[in-house]
Amino acid sequence: MRKLILVLFTAFLAVPALAVAGSPPTPAESAAAQKQCRAELTAMTSAPFKLLYGTNATKSNAFGKCVSKRASANAKNDANASAQCRTEQSADSAAFAAKYGLGPQHKNAMGRCVSLKTKAAANAQVNATINASKQCWTERQAGLAAFKAKYGAKNSFGMCVSSKVKHSS
Repeated sequence: MRKLILVLFTAFLAVPALAVAGSPPTPAESAAAQKQCRAELTAMTSAPFKLLYGTNATKSNAFGKCVSKRASANAKNDANASAQCRTEQSADSAAFAAKYGLGPQHKNAMGRCVSLKTKAAANAQVNATINASKQCWTERQAGLAAFKAKYGAKNSFGMCVSSKVKHSS
């Protein structure tokens, strides 16, 4: 029985690593990414959102590019959360079970831990992107020539957002 549990646990932990390695996002990852991109689009408005994510001439592919980027980030967040939860569980399994488990038998503590940590990381990334885009949009509106000189002529808005997100982390 212990061997079966160990094999299943190992397989459960390997799934996020496979997702990061380049497999297509799961329906749940894709749905979460779409929700995150809708939140960004609503908070940023259309013009900054399209400037940030759009890659074709009309920037009409912005939503799809956002979903792809968020799904990839969500998979990485999931893998990181799994590692963090394993470390936390190995430090004190009873406290871990009490903190994350449900019910009298503290069921699914690992799953809840990973889920909570993944969602927190994704929310932090989305909020950082929204805040950075608002700052960059204001800066861009103040003077386009100076903005492009500072961040580069090609994808200056994306470069601005990226630099501000990195500084906020």
